[in-house]
Amino acid sequence: MIHHIFGPVISRRLGRSLGIDLIPFKTCSYNCIYCECGATTDLTSQRREFFRTDEIIHQVDTILSSSPRLDYITFAGSGEPTLSLSLGPVLAHLKQNHDQYKVAVLTNGSLCTDPDVRRDLLKADLVSPTITTTTQEIFEKIHRPVQGLSVTQIIRGLENLRDEYSGQIWLEVFLVPGLNTTDTELDLLRSVIYRIRPDRIQLNYLDRPGTEAWVSSPDPLQLKNIQDFFAEGGIPVDITGFDEPGTLFSDDDSIALIDETLRRRPCTAEDIAHMTGLQAPEVRKKLALMVQQGIVQAKSGERGIFYWVGINV
Repeated sequence: MIHHIFGPVISRRLGRSLGIDLIPFKTCSYNCIYCECGATTDLTSQRREFFRTDEIIHQVDTILSSSPRLDYITFAGSGEPTLSLSLGPVLAHLKQNHDQYKVAVLTNGSLCTDPDVRRDLLKADLVSPTITTTTQEIFEKIHRPVQGLSVTQIIRGLENLRDEYSGQIWLEVFLVPGLNTTDTELDLLRSVIYRIRPDRIQLNYLDRPGTEAWVSSPDPLQLKNIQDFFAEGGIPVDITGFDEPGTLFSDDDSIALIDETLRRRPCTAEDIAHMTGLQAPEVRKKLALMVQQGIVQAKSGERGIFYWVGINV
């Protein structure tokens, strides 16, 4: 059986989050140069039901029957969730049967041009789309999208979403130094962001191995200057980072938890400790054992040693 539910984990933006993954691994409308899950293997913009909706709902109900303590239930994973036709029905089920939980959708925003996608998203408490640029040339360099996607139309789709949707929009701005961090790019991007009118702007950047090894993170001063620049319009601007850890799992579950976390994204031992509440020395010890057994692979990165399972980085 395919497991569509993962976590709960401590996410960068949403605190204690239970994830729902509706998409086969690396099925997306983008093949982003910065993606921590590796290259897209099914590049598509066609929506379909990838897995049986009733199967997903059954797994959701089983997990939520124990009333876990959560900040959000989050549609995310290793692909683009709005590609799934199950998104609307599962979201509706959550709001009808588990309305004590807030629901978020993390999306690249590329399908917000579709009125049906926007209609599905109306049921969420929070939508977090991504934007990187207003120019088609830079858009294609960063996202390497499926043929036919237009950044101008995507921006218009996000504006339409804002007009139709009364929930929270936290707009992720992913920064790629050398591509979208020039003064001209940032000026154009800020103007568009103000038109979209998000409730928050969240600056994100690569701090772990991505698809392309040359992608780097902004230096701290540049990042702070960009934050101040976007904040001039009065919209709160966050620089995303890990929340304080909390103990979520017993020691008996730690190996399975580490394995599950690394199947989602490459992490350092410290990342895993923050996400799970496990102690970093314990995580390092178990990672060493998992590497020795061939369960986990390791690679040195800018922030230290990154570990992963089943992901080519």
